[in-house]
Amino acid sequence: MKRKDIQELRTKPKVELLKELNETKAELRKATFDLEAGKLNNVRTPRALRKKIARLSTFLNQNG
Repeated sequence: MKRKDIQELRTKPKVELLKELNETKAELRKATFDLEAGKLNNVRTPRALRKKIARLSTFLNQNG
């Protein structure tokens, strides 16, 4: 993530962060199934999604 993206996360309200977190978890689930089925071209996609989930969770925990 770029610095600009991280600044955007800091300014988003908690509701939007929760919504984005749930959407990213759904994307990760789909990407994992696609990887196992051999449909996914970029095998690093699940890793990037897990990192995004971790960042979102961290921002949610910091803001309480």
